Amino acid sequence: MSLVDASLDSLSKEPCVRPLKPAKSFAVIGIPCCRREIATPTGNHPAHAVVKKYVDAVLDGAGGMPFLIPAEGDADWADAFVARIDGLLMPGSPSNVEPHHYDGTPSLPDTLHDPARDAIALPLLRAAVKADLPVLAICRGIQELNVALGGTLYQNVHLLPGRLDHRGPQLETVDERYGHRAHGVALTAGGTFEKLAGAHELKVNSLHSQGIDRLASGLFVEAVAPDGQIEAVSLPGARFLIGVQWHPEFRFAEDPFSTKLFAAFGAACRDYATARSVIASASADPL
Repeated sequence: MSLVDASLDSLSKEPCVRPLKPAKSFAVIGIPCCRREIATPTGNHPAHAVVKKYVDAVLDGAGGMPFLIPAEGDADWADAFVARIDGLLMPGSPSNVEPHHYDGTPSLPDTLHDPARDAIALPLLRAAVKADLPVLAICRGIQELNVALGGTLYQNVHLLPGRLDHRGPQLETVDERYGHRAHGVALTAGGTFEKLAGAHELKVNSLHSQGIDRLASGLFVEAVAPDGQIEAVSLPGARFLIGVQWHPEFRFAEDPFSTKLFAAFGAACRDYATARSVIASASADPL
């Protein structure tokens, strides 16, 4: 099944080159890929892919240099990647985390999985937490974060009694689906999100089937949907570790909270890059 239609016609609509700041001014922000099948004029090809809006949000929202991490490798690869980057953005995806990673029950038939992404994403997050690397985890990313740190997931929130259908309405276009503000979220008093938003509630474009069930030890709930579903988390004491269930990367510049979130993430990544550079310079100095 083709998940990405990368026709030559659609590619030609985007400019080939965009003006960028000098490369040395960027913090390097890793974005793990999904395994996808790309439809081209020569047929369908297996690929490692990241949706463009995440790259744009890193470039223009966080002011970072996107570094795409292939859906390959294991914990050793994860350690090597984390040693070379200044931040980690975990993107959303239509696939679910395989339930054996959190001792869950088998998935319903036709559930989309991406075991290659699971294999690198979960150790990446553990390595990032250990290194105090700035992390922004979106949609599937917050689910991966919870699983990586020992939590569990609901596979189909909409099938639980009394819950909202968080999958969102079946609107015609991508812009309509991701632009739809599905519901409000209540922000935890005194939390990072409340301080960043300057408000007690946000309206969010939440689109998901999976969701956090048992919260991983150490994570702090930042936002909750009207039905009680956890929609955002942080890790107290970390340099910057945030997970959101909605999609702040979509048209982030049009949303004040999303703009602040990516700016804060970018600042944390630049601080990490500076600290890493100082440590590297000290290690190289024979005196």
